[in-house]
Amino acid sequence: MFMSRFPTKEGVRAAAARIRDHVVKTPLLPVEIGGVTSWVKAECLQTGGSFKLRGATNRLLQLSADERKRGVVAFSSGNHAQGVAIAAKRLGILATIVMPSDAPAVKVAATREAGAEIVFYDRVTESREEIGARLAAEKGATLVPSFDDVDIIEGQGTAGVEIAEQLGGMPDKVLVCCGGGGLSAGIALALPDAEIVTVEPEGWDDMARSFEAGERVPVPDDAPATLCDALQTKLVSPLTFGALRDAGATGVSVSEEEVQTAMAFAARHLRLVVEPGGAVALAAALAGKAGSLSARSVILVSGGNVDSALYADILTSQAVRAE
Repeated sequence: MFMSRFPTKEGVRAAAARIRDHVVKTPLLPVEIGGVTSWVKAECLQTGGSFKLRGATNRLLQLSADERKRGVVAFSSGNHAQGVAIAAKRLGILATIVMPSDAPAVKVAATREAGAEIVFYDRVTESREEIGARLAAEKGATLVPSFDDVDIIEGQGTAGVEIAEQLGGMPDKVLVCCGGGGLSAGIALALPDAEIVTVEPEGWDDMARSFEAGERVPVPDDAPATLCDALQTKLVSPLTFGALRDAGATGVSVSEEEVQTAMAFAARHLRLVVEPGGAVALAAALAGKAGSLSARSVILVSGGNVDSALYADILTSQAVRAE
């Protein structure tokens, strides 16, 4: 695939300046794991409950007046949907979001509350990319991908710019939740001297497998069920894979049990509500899967949009296990 433009460190810094007044500078919280105090970047406290507002805002701010009038189309299981819907509402842009029919109710409700029109699809039998492309063509709207887009990647990387500002310098290691790889690729560009570790759910670790193979490898058709709906990407993009490969990133995966343990840990020790997909990096840190941590290591907690009933069940079951 020919790419006329690639995401860059300079692009990430330009995005940080562009969106600075449109997003929350999320806190860097100390966390003790294995006797070492490291840091958690709490993107679950971003407006909309995840880092996705960063990329969406960076993309939509650069639309022309005519493009804004014709609206935008996006596809997402929820967090990108909310990011685009919120950014569009703020800028007076009509947004249509393609969401899987099994998307968490809390994400559907929040997307609808932000004023977006929702079109549902079957995650198993239909292609969200095809539906999104068709709707964009019919409406004359701009398609806003969730990760396969230079402006989206550079916008997500602004979390890395904040990390460096908050630490007063470059971290030595950053653990990042990874679905399509937009956040991890952006952070790799923003923090070129840091070791980047992508973390995915077991069976959905296509980025890690792609690193090992030296080329993009899709998630197998028999991938197991996972609570990490935000990370159920079938194949990473050339843009995200290329940026992470060039950065020398490595990848690990975590189990469903490890994810739930991390969610309970975040609630107990950080007072953070974290969704399953947003907890995988913390899960890897707690399970010792990402190597040693230091006082300059950072763990991304990428989202906090979780259905209340599921969240209560997880916290209750984890409390019982701890007794």
